Amino acid sequence: MTKIKKNFVLENLEVVDTSTEGKAIAKHDGMVVFIEGAVPGDVVDVMVHRKKNNLAEGKVDKVIKLSSLRTTPVCEHFGTCGGCKWQNLQYKSQLEFKQKYVYDAFTRIGKLTFPEITPILGNADEYYYRNKLEFGFSNKKWLTNEQIASKEEIENKNGLGYHIAGLFDKILDINNCYLQAEPSNSIRNAIREYALKNNLSFFGIRDKVGLLRTLLIRTTSTGEIMVVVSVFEWLEKEVFALLDFLKETFPQITSLQYTHNPKGNDTFFGLDIKTYYGRDHILEEMEGLKFKISAKSFYQTNSPQAYNLYRITRDLAGLTGNELVYDLYTGTGTIANFIAKQAKQVIGIEYVEDAIKDAVENSKANNLNNTQFFAGDMKDILNANFILNYGKPDVIITDPPRAGMHEDVIKVILSVLPKKIVYVSCNPSTQARDLALMESHYSIKKVMPVDMFPQTAHVENVVLLEIKS
Repeated sequence: MTKIKKNFVLENLEVVDTSTEGKAIAKHDGMVVFIEGAVPGDVVDVMVHRKKNNLAEGKVDKVIKLSSLRTTPVCEHFGTCGGCKWQNLQYKSQLEFKQKYVYDAFTRIGKLTFPEITPILGNADEYYYRNKLEFGFSNKKWLTNEQIASKEEIENKNGLGYHIAGLFDKILDINNCYLQAEPSNSIRNAIREYALKNNLSFFGIRDKVGLLRTLLIRTTSTGEIMVVVSVFEWLEKEVFALLDFLKETFPQITSLQYTHNPKGNDTFFGLDIKTYYGRDHILEEMEGLKFKISAKSFYQTNSPQAYNLYRITRDLAGLTGNELVYDLYTGTGTIANFIAKQAKQVIGIEYVEDAIKDAVENSKANNLNNTQFFAGDMKDILNANFILNYGKPDVIITDPPRAGMHEDVIKVILSVLPKKIVYVSCNPSTQARDLALMESHYSIKKVMPVDMFPQTAHVENVVLLEIKS
């Protein structure tokens, strides 16, 4: 095997696959090489910057041959911003590799027996599909190689945009983002222009100084807009003047909020978020049902495709109106409320208390009287006593975080053996691991991938399990 050191160039590598993180994959002398900036079918020279055992990581140093699967990225920030790593890969090919990822996870990790996978449901729009984006302010923005090489004095080092992958203290100043439709870009750029014009300081994460810290923009398919400005230092006059500017410049904002965050991290949890103008929430709608979304709420970030995902989940559950359904990891109760009219009763469980409050309010707002919601750690709540008190479920719908379900939760599920389980996952690898633990009692009847995030390697997957006779 060739001895490889850091900053060594591997020549003429043929890219053969993609990884679950969106990197390209090539092979060299028994070693797997993960590559930034390539797509399957490319032939490239790779500058290796990390090597461990039989794995190496690197970036494209030179393109020898371009793949027929390539397309031209639309974003000026592509290659620096790590948010849309597949913009250089045709969307049709993106879907094919996502489908392959599900198949590989089920065969390689789970070693599962399953029927033919349903063709992945692509997203209607390749861009502008997100309903939520979070941006950071920085007094030391990321400088491009061109800016550094020019050796010119950069007078304005303030930036508003995304964190550079792997660098907690660097923000890439974003001009136009193709993930969220207008007025998202206009709002962000107007805030930056106002802040620079009025000498508002940007947050410095290393020295813990500055006023403006983060910006959250949420939208709904019904046209509602939420903007939340988070500040590190508290300067009431300056903050309220900025909010007045936003209110006057963007009258379409339906929820304008702010919060003071002196913590060590950017999360909203534990913070008091105050409403400056409008409501403290925005409303999403599906099939006539209204869903309240607050600043802290979890809600699928692709509204139209979320509807398709929930519809698939409901269809696979095959409810007749007589079932007791447990909705595990219910979030704001979107799935629970969406299926409630087709079930006898739905019980939702979620870790985040604020999300459960939204779930309860969503049920009340939609006149649904057959739902119950509980907040707490899933492995602590879902136990034998809980089932004894609230009943054995006929159907379980589970939509866990990327880490999948805790082994204790799976043990409880296998102790009650519902007739059906619909497993919604944002990580087919951990989903396959969990399904392998249930395979002795359940058969996989349907596997249906859904693309929620074009231009990325992420894929949602829905699986129907039925108890073995």
